[in-house]
Amino acid sequence: MRGRTAMLALAAPLALAVAYEALWPIDARPAPWNPAPAPALAGPLAPNDALAAVQRLDVGGRGPEDVAIGPDGLLYAGLEDGRIVRLPPGGGAAHTFARTGGRPLGLRFGPDGRLFVADARRGLLAVAPDGAVAVLSTTSGGRAYGLTDDLDVAADGTVYFTDATDTHPLGHDIEDIVEHQPRGRLLAYAPDGSTRLVAGGLYFANGVALAPDESYVLVVETASYRVLQCPLDGRAACRVFADNLPGFPDGITRGERGVFWITLAAPRNALLDRLHPHPALKKALLRLPGVLRPGPRPYGFVLGLDASGRIVHNLQDPSGRAFAFATNAVEHDGLLYLGSLSLPSAGRLRVPD
Repeated sequence: MRGRTAMLALAAPLALAVAYEALWPIDARPAPWNPAPAPALAGPLAPNDALAAVQRLDVGGRGPEDVAIGPDGLLYAGLEDGRIVRLPPGGGAAHTFARTGGRPLGLRFGPDGRLFVADARRGLLAVAPDGAVAVLSTTSGGRAYGLTDDLDVAADGTVYFTDATDTHPLGHDIEDIVEHQPRGRLLAYAPDGSTRLVAGGLYFANGVALAPDESYVLVVETASYRVLQCPLDGRAACRVFADNLPGFPDGITRGERGVFWITLAAPRNALLDRLHPHPALKKALLRLPGVLRPGPRPYGFVLGLDASGRIVHNLQDPSGRAFAFATNAVEHDGLLYLGSLSLPSAGRLRVPD
């Protein structure tokens, strides 16, 4: 009923946008897509308040989209103002470690002690222990990165990272998700300085996590509500690892005991799913001012998946008051550290049994 009410409420603005579109075209190329019906929040997805136990950690700024535990045992977080800060993992004063000059998203320490950063505006970066920032890669195959998003680092120092889209920069990523075009890439940066394509044609490529034995890498397709598994021996194509998720998947990390932690930044939007098969209506939606577009609903959602993609942990905050818009979950010493694209804090809670 609420979905029908929302559709009726937007009918008049959409009609006006369609008429406006005929007079002044916009530069958008929405593709038709028929998403599967969203799974019911029942059984292994049943709502709960597990995230009510989250301890908020003040990071001295907004939007700690990803977090990482450093070799020094401190918690590192990248903020929307371009800073990377560090603080005690149990909470305390946050101090600036580095300034990227862009927007740091994915963070991961490499075997050499450097912090590798997927910076949405500057590309793939490396930060030395003294805070010095170096740009490693900004283009591959003649295509500049549009939104460098997330990464993981192999034991040999190879960095697997995503370029979510080469069309829409950060702040306009909703346009890419609505258009549903295969513009994302999974790339690999080798210690010799070369960058190669691992998988292309992805629908808003986001989180990255290597298998425990590094035989494959998982990559999130936010716009398609799924996770792909890409073998690294080059002998097979990527296959679906987890499909038809109940929200917009964002980050994915390898935890302990064979668990992969995946965050759903927001629940799926019923109106958007109904519009996806209709490019003209999606184009009209993109014409609307941001305040009239369906926005994300505050909701906390973290899932633990086993090596076959089966849900083994389900952590939620339906109220959105404890920790909403989670973008990454990093396991360390029996604790989960959570990132968020918009909150002024990171989160911490115990890993469930």
